[in-house]
Amino acid sequence: MIRARSKRRLRGAALALAALLLPACAGLPTSGDVTVGLKLGESSQDIDFFPVASGPVKGAGPERIVEGFLEAGITTADNWATAREFLSPALQRTWRPASGVSVDAGPESRTLTSTVPEELVEEADTAEVQVELDLVASVDESGAYADAPGASTMPFALERMDDGEWRITEALDGVVIDDPRFDKVYDAYPLQYFDVSWSRLVPDMRWFPRRQSPATTVTRALIGGVPSAWLDPVVQNSFPADVQLAQDAVPITGQVAEVALTRPAVALDETTLARMRTQLQATLRAAGVAVTRVQFTVDGRDLDAGVVDVIEPSTEIGTLVLKDGVFGKIVGDEISPLPGISAEIAAIAQPILSLDVAADESQVAARLGDGHVYLVRDGSRIELDSRTGLIDPSLDPYGYTWSVPRGDPSAVRAWDAEVVPQTVANAWPNASAISDLRVAADGSRVAAVITVGRQYWVVVAGVVRDAAGVPIELSDAKQLIQLSEPATGLVWLGPDQLGVLMDPSSPKLITQMVGGPGTSEAAPGDAISAAGARTTAGVRILGAGGQLFAHAGTAWREVASGISVLATRAGE
Repeated sequence: MIRARSKRRLRGAALALAALLLPACAGLPTSGDVTVGLKLGESSQDIDFFPVASGPVKGAGPERIVEGFLEAGITTADNWATAREFLSPALQRTWRPASGVSVDAGPESRTLTSTVPEELVEEADTAEVQVELDLVASVDESGAYADAPGASTMPFALERMDDGEWRITEALDGVVIDDPRFDKVYDAYPLQYFDVSWSRLVPDMRWFPRRQSPATTVTRALIGGVPSAWLDPVVQNSFPADVQLAQDAVPITGQVAEVALTRPAVALDETTLARMRTQLQATLRAAGVAVTRVQFTVDGRDLDAGVVDVIEPSTEIGTLVLKDGVFGKIVGDEISPLPGISAEIAAIAQPILSLDVAADESQVAARLGDGHVYLVRDGSRIELDSRTGLIDPSLDPYGYTWSVPRGDPSAVRAWDAEVVPQTVANAWPNASAISDLRVAADGSRVAAVITVGRQYWVVVAGVVRDAAGVPIELSDAKQLIQLSEPATGLVWLGPDQLGVLMDPSSPKLITQMVGGPGTSEAAPGDAISAAGARTTAGVRILGAGGQLFAHAGTAWREVASGISVLATRAGE
């Protein structure tokens, strides 16, 4: 082998290996309404086009072969058949593309270093190529997404085959996909797991290649997989380990998903079967699969499986505000008071810094001008926490009020309805400060903005509860995104996304998926607080001058004025 070194940077414009494949007999519309694209969890069966790559070019040298192989990661059809064309016959049989994804900034950021310069390619029979990637994120074999910025190196070995063409003989498992096209190749699917009380469902986001039908993909992931490590201590799977899919397909007939299971399913009790069906039906629907029910079979015979009741998130809607001394839901210019609660709020003489309203609107956790946290109920206002430097409190669906000092993030306490504090162990042990904390509507997850060293991080953790529902500790935290500056607000936007409000001088709102990428948009000027919602479109933002803003397409529209406090709802 000739040992020499050459180095060049790929230019995206020079790559002719990728194209968008428009469906046959379909043109670009020139009339008709504008339609909204796929939402999180919707089926990809109606996608109009997929990105595709070309196979090897005849006579291509080692670097071009590696370039083409990397580009072919965008084409998942037939188990990445196009990418396998760049591999030697032996490696084609052993390479495992589904073992993970390295998401990088793009082809133009990749740097290739070869042991064989282009002018000596014809004289060589072997070569080594190293690719430096500017990583953005990664996806593991289970489909779990992780933010992973930084440089990474991928080595390749190549040989000239008997036909004179260069092929890759050694390569790492997995594929590389550039960030701008990642969500065109992969879709997010929220698997559903039960909480420890078997009463609520908790989403666990996974990313899988887009397919004509995701039914088989998510069913296999749920039945044969395990929850993400950070969620594992606080959720459970109703499918026993010895029950697996008997067929590698989940056909849907008349909106009925037919799921063939292995023989151990016959011995399961009614409750377990009902939980299995409930969990899988919820997962399929969250994945956008149009099913009315799941039908289990064993050896072709139907299993009689019912369903179990689960507690759904609150259906209460409406923005809660304090305006001119009146607290309640705002509709136009009118405030509709909450029975029992609004009168107690109006009677508070101190300035009100924050209000978090229970899902059933029976009580409110408040932080007042003295910095202390109070529980406000019909006929009473009880001081819960008088420690110094407390952040805004958060109510959970079990009736606990969570409170923590800004400068002591591990000192999290949860107060029950009887005003008994419970210390929550393992709360952000590496953090030096905390600015925001919000418990999810399912009560099994908590999000926070913490400071680690000099870095600001949005993190989530599982909430470990005892048999009575008492929160006793947190699971190890999962980092979602590093912030460039401190946050001024944190809210839940539905079950699997967070909203992070930042920088009052030049406000922006980050919408961050729990287990996926995030997006950023400008927020209204002088934004000081936010209230979450069941959807991202429902977020509300309060300006320093008392203006209340709501989304109006891609812009913000002022919907009210004179607001002194924008309240949040538990779990939002």
